[in-house]
Amino acid sequence: MKVGVIAGGISSEREVSLRSGQAVFNALRELEYDVVFIDAKEELCEKIKHEKIDVAFLVLHGGWGENGGIQGMLEVMGIPYTGSGVLASALAMDKEATKKVFIYHNIPVPPFRVISKKEFLSSEVNLSSLSFPVVIKPATEGSSVGVAIVSNKEDAKKALQEAFKFSDRVIVEKFIKGKEIHIGVLGDRVLGGVEVRPKKDFYDYEAKYTKGLTDYILPPEIDGELYEKLKELGLKAHKALGCSGGTRVDMIIDSNGQPFVLEVNTIPGMTETSLLPKIASLAGYDFKGLVKEILEMTLRKDGK
Repeated sequence: MKVGVIAGGISSEREVSLRSGQAVFNALRELEYDVVFIDAKEELCEKIKHEKIDVAFLVLHGGWGENGGIQGMLEVMGIPYTGSGVLASALAMDKEATKKVFIYHNIPVPPFRVISKKEFLSSEVNLSSLSFPVVIKPATEGSSVGVAIVSNKEDAKKALQEAFKFSDRVIVEKFIKGKEIHIGVLGDRVLGGVEVRPKKDFYDYEAKYTKGLTDYILPPEIDGELYEKLKELGLKAHKALGCSGGTRVDMIIDSNGQPFVLEVNTIPGMTETSLLPKIASLAGYDFKGLVKEILEMTLRKDGK
């Protein structure tokens, strides 16, 4: 059986994806799998055919790599792949769609509104009506790309202009100051959680990928009953979107102890220092063990 680790891609998260892919490739090679690394750039379909892989281990972040596009191509090709399917991937990548699904399932989300590029360019948006501070984020990006916290109309306008570089729709969400907790899920099992304490204003791209800019507390320093509630909420969010494999559910808890689900990452970072591997260590998985379990879940599902 030949495993193809597919990483890289053409999204704004390409470099992170390449690092994740290399870590997964190294782990599978050490586990003595027949494995090949495939950079998901041009002519990906031809590359996959050329390598004659039996299963794809997806480590793509953002853009068409995580939004169901590659998953759909692999289904047409008849190649099983790790992680969530086409619909769950597309829903999770679109923050507006995610929030609507969560609302239907009574999963708490911060108050928000959606602004289209057309509305913004035609000056139909009344920024004075916003209740500051707010978080402004592209509807279809990951790794906090294009995200800003703003406290006034002028900054909001600049942040919207920046966010529209990445998406035609932008989410304007109430800023909730509180503890940021990430819950790891594997299949239908909660692995645990990590509390993230960025040394900057919030957990942005730089804080995520620069050593020393964030403290990670495993398990989170929160009340035990609340921790169990967050685990249940994480699994509920994972299932509401129809996710498979390993996911990371991002949440924030306000000063009253009320949790809000922000998003679900269907292909979380997979370097040895990424959040899902950190969380998985709480459930007894080392990095190689986590990689092996994610792959074997796919093989069991496909009957290989």
